[in-house]
Amino acid sequence: MEVNADNAPGQSLKQRTARTLKWNTIDRVSQQVALAVIGVVLANLLSREDYGLTGVIAMFQAFAIVFVDSGFGAALLQKKETGERDYSTVFWFNTAVAVGIYILLWFAAPLIADFFRSERLVLLSRVMFLSFILNALGIVQTNRLMKQMEVRQIALSNLAGLAVSGAVGIWLAVTGWGVWALVWQTVSLAFVKTAWLWLAVRWRPVWVFSRESMRSIRRVGMGVFSSSLLNTFFLNLYTFVIGRWSLGMLGVYTQADKWSKMGTASLSQIITATFVPLLSRFQDDAAEFVRYMRRVDRFAALTVVPLMAGLAMIATPLFHTLFGTKWDDAIPLFQILSLRGVFIIFISAYNNYLLAAGRAGSLVAVETVKDVAMLAALAVTIFIGTVEALVWGQMVASAITWVYVLLLTSRKTSCRVRYMLADMVPALALSAVALAAGWGASLVTDVAAVQLALRIAVAAVAYVALACALRLPEVADARAYLLKRRK
Repeated sequence: MEVNADNAPGQSLKQRTARTLKWNTIDRVSQQVALAVIGVVLANLLSREDYGLTGVIAMFQAFAIVFVDSGFGAALLQKKETGERDYSTVFWFNTAVAVGIYILLWFAAPLIADFFRSERLVLLSRVMFLSFILNALGIVQTNRLMKQMEVRQIALSNLAGLAVSGAVGIWLAVTGWGVWALVWQTVSLAFVKTAWLWLAVRWRPVWVFSRESMRSIRRVGMGVFSSSLLNTFFLNLYTFVIGRWSLGMLGVYTQADKWSKMGTASLSQIITATFVPLLSRFQDDAAEFVRYMRRVDRFAALTVVPLMAGLAMIATPLFHTLFGTKWDDAIPLFQILSLRGVFIIFISAYNNYLLAAGRAGSLVAVETVKDVAMLAALAVTIFIGTVEALVWGQMVASAITWVYVLLLTSRKTSCRVRYMLADMVPALALSAVALAAGWGASLVTDVAAVQLALRIAVAAVAYVALACALRLPEVADARAYLLKRRK
């Protein structure tokens, strides 16, 4: 198995870019589908405590991965000329740090178990922590493939890993191994992905560790490391608090968060990858920049609002169809997090508008406001003592961040706030009417699967019909694009 020569002389940059985009899309879609299928099966076989236990371990793994990579992966990608010494130095650094952190966490396992009040965490964590050592062995291989714009092998390694680890996890769950199904699923995923990459990439590290390479890479890597560490802290803050309260409730929160993020992440990636890069073309033409930005905003609103609000509307029949009543406690959390996803996606879009406008420095202020709002929300809601209150706090914090970044984007791009808000009104109005119609139509039955089908079908038809009746420009653009694709 060898890497295809994506950078072969016969291939233009345009061809390589198109190939990269194709395999990135295949990778993203296949991962989402595989994770959804595996997730549904395992959620029906395992308990909330099982997910809570692995949720705690995953939190520590997230921090370990940040330290293992230390931003050097991004530094290798950004470095114009990368030599053998650079790759080997980073490889040995990643490996040494991974082993060192594993030893540290091995001895810390009893303390982790005591803090979260579960002795089972000792052995579970010591096994599951092996996965970040395995992942560390594949960091340089992954970066070499990305630098060569050869993402096909990365996509195939992810798909192979998900297929094998999914089969392992499901088999162990069916045969009664409980939480060990999730542990070995994680370890086998890391093993298969890394093994595939080592077979696919010819490169092997040499016995060299260059201080000069380390210094040059560290200059770029430390900034990425600091940002990643701070981001990981805030992403796992709620896991820490809820896990301390109850591993069972952490399992419930983990499920709600996981399923809501599938929609949020996919939509955010699509909007960012499809539209935002084009904005940089209009950096020197303020009027054209604002005009195109508003088009993106209107399209994003017409897509994001109905889909994320729609997830909240279909939550109950969706969970009952997939899981029965087993995860009912996750439904209200999923609904709140889905609605919060609207703010998250628009915050991401506005951040990218600022980047495209050459205002990257403004992102530091956005991140600061986001973090302060999150801490303030946690400080207020933690005393209420319920997970639902914590999640509502996340919603409010995201809304505050959205308001701030909206005002900031308006000021930096000279697009008035009232225009930006007006661009969202059609989506909000159409979504309210269509989702109400879908919800009302489902009242004729108590069967969850039928309710789910009715809510989706009626809401979708109503939304599209109303959008066409109002002759929204975005509908005409979408129709023209589809007709062009057919030709």
